[in-house]
Amino acid sequence: MAGSGTAHLRPADETLLRIEDLVVEFPVGRAGLKVNAVSKVSLDVKEGETLGLVGESGCGKSTTGRAVMQLVHATSGRVEFDGNDLTALHGEALRQTRPKLQMIFQDPISSLNPRRKIRKIVREGLDIWKIGDEASRAAKVREVLETVGIDPDTAGPKRPHEFSGGQCQRISIARAVATDPKLIICDEPVSALDVSVQAQILNLLQDMKVRYGLTLIFIAHDLAVVKNVSDRIAVMYLGKICEVSGPDELYEAPAHPYTAALLSAIPIPDPTIELAERAGVRGEIPSPVAPPSGCRFRTRCPRATDLCAQQEPEIRAIRPDHYVACHFPLEIGEKLATAGAVAAPNGDTPHT
Repeated sequence: MAGSGTAHLRPADETLLRIEDLVVEFPVGRAGLKVNAVSKVSLDVKEGETLGLVGESGCGKSTTGRAVMQLVHATSGRVEFDGNDLTALHGEALRQTRPKLQMIFQDPISSLNPRRKIRKIVREGLDIWKIGDEASRAAKVREVLETVGIDPDTAGPKRPHEFSGGQCQRISIARAVATDPKLIICDEPVSALDVSVQAQILNLLQDMKVRYGLTLIFIAHDLAVVKNVSDRIAVMYLGKICEVSGPDELYEAPAHPYTAALLSAIPIPDPTIELAERAGVRGEIPSPVAPPSGCRFRTRCPRATDLCAQQEPEIRAIRPDHYVACHFPLEIGEKLATAGAVAAPNGDTPHT
């Protein structure tokens, strides 16, 4: 699976955000070891588009989002936003881009300052950037709170601990859109919420996107959630991109074994259906300190051969607007084996 390459990137003049060969590494201990959190990831997002970024926990999704925001510094690579390379900006030049980029964090309660009142939390960006006068800032706070379904008169003088998780996430969304940003990165915004509240937040994000003309990166580990909100989906594994496609194509005809395994794990709301073993995936995720050679998914893939251990696959087009980084992609309608290894299409011996 996981590979490098830029074949899936669209022309730079058509995109609002363009990430090329992004690498983020973190040092570990004193032996010179490093965590390969993000390894040569390339992505792009058009203005007004929603990119879904999915994968198992620890695959580098959130680190990619934080690197776009410059909350963590990239080891190498480029992050071009609205014509500027954010990795080359420092000091005041980087600070001037902040109002255009916002982030909604995974834990809605801890992401809000517990000592501040709600009206101050939502208004903070407006005050820092001196956007408008006192009256217009107060009006903006009232507008965004009402838009997310929070009564500004009741909620304004209260503090975050007086609200539920779903209400705090609505407040986080209001804070994010208050400065009229161009791009919002949603880092698993519904994973900490009850299922009944998740649908409300997803619908709210869709409404806010239309109302404020937003561009979104929606990070999640749940493919079922991402399908309903995304215009394009990128699948990550162990710091690498393995597949990029439109949501319908990805669900109906996944080309990468890892994507197919993720889809097979989505629960079906039918009590009469028998539970089956998740197709094709076995073992644990390798350590990002010492990732496997070649394809990083090969140690868990039933289609892996010696080629997968020796050569990293490059991402390539297999159908219109459908890209995969795999030496032996699945054909349309092909299923993974439910257990054990299977022979690769060329007859090679599977490599484990």
